[in-house]
Amino acid sequence: MSAENPHRIAYVLKMYPRFSETFIVSEILAREAAGEEIVIFSLRPPIDARFHPELARVQAPVIQVGRSASPRRLWEVWGAAMADPALARSLGAHLDELVGAGVDDAEQAVAVATLAREHGVTHLHAHFASMATTVARLAGLLTDLPYSFTAHAKDIFHRDVEDADLARKLQDADHAVTISEYNRGHLRDRFGDQVTAGLELVRNGLELERFPYRRRADPAAEPVLLGVGRLVEKKGFDQLIDVVHALRQEGRRVRAEIVGDGPLHDQLTARIEELGLQQHVRLLGPRTQEEVRHLLEAADLFVAPFVISADGNADGLPTVLLEAMATGIPCVAASVTAVGEVILDGRTGWLVPTGDTTALLDAVREALDPATDRLALTDAARELVAAQYDSASQARRLRALAECSGHRNILTQPIELPAQPLAPAPRTAAAGRSLS
Repeated sequence: MSAENPHRIAYVLKMYPRFSETFIVSEILAREAAGEEIVIFSLRPPIDARFHPELARVQAPVIQVGRSASPRRLWEVWGAAMADPALARSLGAHLDELVGAGVDDAEQAVAVATLAREHGVTHLHAHFASMATTVARLAGLLTDLPYSFTAHAKDIFHRDVEDADLARKLQDADHAVTISEYNRGHLRDRFGDQVTAGLELVRNGLELERFPYRRRADPAAEPVLLGVGRLVEKKGFDQLIDVVHALRQEGRRVRAEIVGDGPLHDQLTARIEELGLQQHVRLLGPRTQEEVRHLLEAADLFVAPFVISADGNADGLPTVLLEAMATGIPCVAASVTAVGEVILDGRTGWLVPTGDTTALLDAVREALDPATDRLALTDAARELVAAQYDSASQARRLRALAECSGHRNILTQPIELPAQPLAPAPRTAAAGRSLS
């Protein structure tokens, strides 16, 4: 830690690197470019077979924080912490918190606390309000360091999220960050102003220079519809397959490419075969961010038929949607959570009600119609992303919050939760047009 930069931020992450979490890499790169010193603590070893080239640009050291496979190893972790008098006192003072957290979280919190002191960390930051934030909070208690976290989507909306746990994390954090106005409003409605007093809006950022804007001509004779995301229920890719089938039944030459992998691969493959679309819908598997960028440049329409899954999980604001808007490909998306903050219907793209395949089909038809003024929408989409989702602006905001650590008034009153917590459905009706 240099004299010129007295702050060192530790990112506490469930798994790093992770193929699907490009927004975290972009955030770290932007903060490093702004002169911040960062160290990364990964609580689980990476399991992805492929990684994005941008990882090579990250300067921060990455420390894999293990978990004990034996009582001997667990005792060694605690023994190392007890050798530090300050940590030894904290372990005794917060033993009840550690015991309540469970073996893995408690052990890793102790390890992170020890590592934070060794590396001169001044602030702990976690992504996702789940396990990584549990560990960061406990490590903050042990070291008397401020912690913060970014709340995204599953960590807020999934049915397994415990209100009391999330409220405690919001209350104890020096500050919390969330990525959209929708999320911020949802959390304030759910927990009240007192618990969310330190909640800040910092949108996910893009390195805009990596996504140059290109104005597109009319769609190709056989237009390509592109979908990108994990093959899971909330992405709604079964609807994209059905849209291709319906258009081809009308005699329209159209095909789709779907990037990603996940548990629904076999189910989607079976649907493609059932509809006889093997030559017209391709599942491309995982691709790097650079490969996705080239696919965005080549495709005619980006289609994101998001849905709210049966377990309450829903996308927050997928980075790839912002990337698509930045590059100039027209976008059709379904209205879940914060999607309506970027896809402004009739202004930056086509926004349809979630789960409405007929509306999705009509919007795709309109987007592919040569008479449609696609350029006006894509110009406006690029302007919106450039104005609100630039990673350099994001980094400045995060740095300012971290450098003010410790100056927020910490709440001491007991948490009083609403009797009926809000469901994770949108707070207002879907903003999609009537296309029937």
